[in-house]
Amino acid sequence: MSSASSSSSSQGHRLLDDVLLPADLRKLPQAQLSRLAEEVREEMISAVSVTGGHLGAGLGVVELTVALHYVFDTPRDRLIWDVGHQAYPHKILTGRRDRIRTLRQGGGLSGFTSRAESDYDPFGAAHSSTSISAGLGMAVARDLAGGRNNVVAVIGDGAMSAGMAYEAMNNAGANDARLIVILNDNDMSIAPPTGALSHYLVRASTSGTYRHLRDFAKQLAKKLPKQWERRAARAEEMSRTYWSGGTFFEELGFYYVGPIDGHNLDHLVPVLRNVRDAESGPILVHVRTQKGKGYAPAEAAADKYHGVVKFDVVSGKQAASATVAPAYTKVFGETLLGLARKDPAIVGITAAMPSGTGMDKLAKALPNRFFDVGIAEQHAVTFAAGLATEGLKPFVAIYSTFLQRAYDQVVHDVAIQKLPVRFAIDRAGLVGADGPTHAGSFDLTYLGCLPNFVIMAPSDEAELARMVATAAAIDDRPSAVRYPRGEGIGVPVPAEPEVLEIGKGRIVREGKAVALLSLGTRLQDCLKAADSLGRHGLSVTVADARFAKPLDIDLVLRLAAEHSLLITIEEGAIGGFGSAVLQTLAEHDVLSHVSVRSMVLPDKFIAHNSVAAMYAEAGLDAPAIARRVLEALGRGQDTAQPARA
Repeated sequence: MSSASSSSSSQGHRLLDDVLLPADLRKLPQAQLSRLAEEVREEMISAVSVTGGHLGAGLGVVELTVALHYVFDTPRDRLIWDVGHQAYPHKILTGRRDRIRTLRQGGGLSGFTSRAESDYDPFGAAHSSTSISAGLGMAVARDLAGGRNNVVAVIGDGAMSAGMAYEAMNNAGANDARLIVILNDNDMSIAPPTGALSHYLVRASTSGTYRHLRDFAKQLAKKLPKQWERRAARAEEMSRTYWSGGTFFEELGFYYVGPIDGHNLDHLVPVLRNVRDAESGPILVHVRTQKGKGYAPAEAAADKYHGVVKFDVVSGKQAASATVAPAYTKVFGETLLGLARKDPAIVGITAAMPSGTGMDKLAKALPNRFFDVGIAEQHAVTFAAGLATEGLKPFVAIYSTFLQRAYDQVVHDVAIQKLPVRFAIDRAGLVGADGPTHAGSFDLTYLGCLPNFVIMAPSDEAELARMVATAAAIDDRPSAVRYPRGEGIGVPVPAEPEVLEIGKGRIVREGKAVALLSLGTRLQDCLKAADSLGRHGLSVTVADARFAKPLDIDLVLRLAAEHSLLITIEEGAIGGFGSAVLQTLAEHDVLSHVSVRSMVLPDKFIAHNSVAAMYAEAGLDAPAIARRVLEALGRGQDTAQPARA
């Protein structure tokens, strides 16, 4: 952000103060849009410096956001942002500026688009590549109802690496639907703009006159002999391809426009008007933008400023973490690299998230054994299955919520064939500011029901290292290790992690009256709850299951036999670990001898907040565990009053 633009907006009257909604924006003369865009950019930088969140992508679409709301009649015209992490400028211009400093905070604005938050968000999104499918659905619904509004889907070039986007485009092209897709190209160069001539050609090619002449030529060509019709069509295609490079999209049935400089409002506005006024068929507008545009630190390091914590606006320096324990993601990445250095069969796969999953360490050290397949989780899983058939040891690192997108491949291509694909499932459990769209709530349930799987969940970072080593040693079936976002508890991570015995848990603390059987990182809260219950005169056993599958049946039966109350605790939805324990106890006919409770995530989506606050709301923190024990024993009134010694 230049000092000139900053000072011009900070002195005197600010246009943004008068733009509460897009209807106010559309009252401005076009000559003032650039000034407004700079003010939106300043507002976004200021807000995210306080809240943290996604920065680079939003800065890159400021002018595009202003132009879209200026040209289209939102919210009557539907504007769909793919993923949604670039939608902060959109939120500022659609009545949410007064709350923009609550982004990703408890009770505040979502970091993504949300139908519950605003009428200007017609579709909620936080996973990529959904916008064209959703937009096509809205366009078809509009046509069935006899409506005339526009539907605009904004999708990034990264999201276009997912097959779902092309499935939607193929469907839209085949149906000749009246749909507008904006391809926001901020990374890969499909075809660079070429200055004034490019702008003239793009603007001309979107005009009504050009389209009319093009359609007339097509109709005329149909009256010619077949060979002449084909030659005419080919000539038209080649002439436009020479200037635009849009053949691929044309083959999918879209009328291609571009590329356009996405930061030049004098180029954007007239082209968008022409596209808006087109009467039929799907249109793709190729816009070139720059991540982090207008803020020097973000322009210089787009990857580091994609997602940020709180930062100093002047220097761009992000706040340092106060914790000293390593993050689980880092422990996974370093452990995998250490194993891969010794075992040439180990390879790593991720779906466009090398740094987010810790795979970047393997990528830098052993690049020929690392594969980033793009936003293509389905392909990632089946690709790994193919590698496994040839004797390699693939580790597929994917967030829990993203692995949901490849469930059929996990079942059909991996589990049924009993192929030893290793899944490193990051972001298990509740994740904080990203909210329910990124919470790993369901993997224990959707994987636990599959035959042939080994499923592990570490209680701390040292256990994670051991489980990664264990997964590497499993060569006869698929396996999964699920672990949370964030830091560990500070225990030493073994440099040479041992391989665990499959399906065997451990007793962490011996007691007599109550048994707490934990799976995953709730173990620390179980220990705290045991301390609290000890002050109530209760002796508590705490056990770490380690494995959700295969279950340690001997451990489960021992806990049931030696305690009057057994409680399972897990960071997942109903139907997972606790359900498996209950099934085991029922099959061994011991439920009549012990009281059993399962503590799982509640049957609802928990809104974004701090991780601690989310687990408190979910009833899975130490006080909630202690309360559950006392209530199960009929001593709920003892919750606030410890027993006397």
